[in-house]
Amino acid sequence: MAKTNYSYEKWKKELAKKKKKEEKRQHKLDKNNTQSKENSGQPSNKGDNI
Repeated sequence: MAKTNYSYEKWKKELAKKKKKEEKRQHKLDKNNTQSKENSGQPSNKGDNI
């Protein structure tokens, strides 16, 4: 019977975690960029209580 290669399984699991984390980070950056582009076209009235 074949012996399980636990170090390979651990490596694959860590690789999947890193990939998912990177995708989440990229998604957050894209979301922030989209919001900033939408807000840049509109004038900001923060603190203009004149």
